[in-house]
Amino acid sequence: MNDKIKTPAVDFLFDSILSLKSREECYVFFEDICTINELLSLSQRLEVAKMLTEHTTYLEIQEKTGASTATISRVNRSLNYGNDGYTMVFDRVEKNKK
Repeated sequence: MNDKIKTPAVDFLFDSILSLKSREECYVFFEDICTINELLSLSQRLEVAKMLTEHTTYLEIQEKTGASTATISRVNRSLNYGNDGYTMVFDRVEKNKK
């Protein structure tokens, strides 16, 4: 974990997100806290990460999501050398589907 981001303000942000109880509450909160482009960028990165874990090619990802190769590479680097946050979330979402 990156100690540079571990601040009281970030803790408060995460506590706020953890307090949300439904997808509808997420829409309300994230529409207020993010611009539309910020929210779409976050969701695009998550979609790119999911596709990379499914061994989708960069070209296919670019065509389907509109993500730049720089974004795809950045997400791929996080998947390979990050903190396994994407994997943790994907596993939990999959488990909750069942």
